[in-house]
Amino acid sequence: QVQLVESGGGLVQAGGSLRLSCAASGISVSFISMGWYRQAPGKPRELVAAITRGGSTTYADSVKGRFTISRDSANNTVNLLMNSLNSEDTADYYCNTNTLHRPYWGQGTQVTVSS
Repeated sequence: QVQLVESGGGLVQAGGSLRLSCAASGISVSFISMGWYRQAPGKPRELVAAITRGGSTTYADSVKGRFTISRDSANNTVNLLMNSLNSEDTADYYCNTNTLHRPYWGQGTQVTVSS
């Protein structure tokens, strides 16, 4: 059974940093594409960053140069390092993968950036 559990969210001042972690079970993050999405109140869920099985990364324009997605094979986690946070980054952040012909989502972790 595939399970994704996010952690690391919280309240941070503008300009600060947070590191989100997505712990996976039932799959190996080393052999599957993974992504981080976010959803702000009243807005649709959007892709923030993704990493392919081969290690290629993709970022939303709004976070390029500030966020970094990485994979920790030893701990079977996918991490999102977020620097230079601003109020526009306030949202619930979700980990995602697609396998066995369906998407899987974690429960989300809340990030609030105070100005």
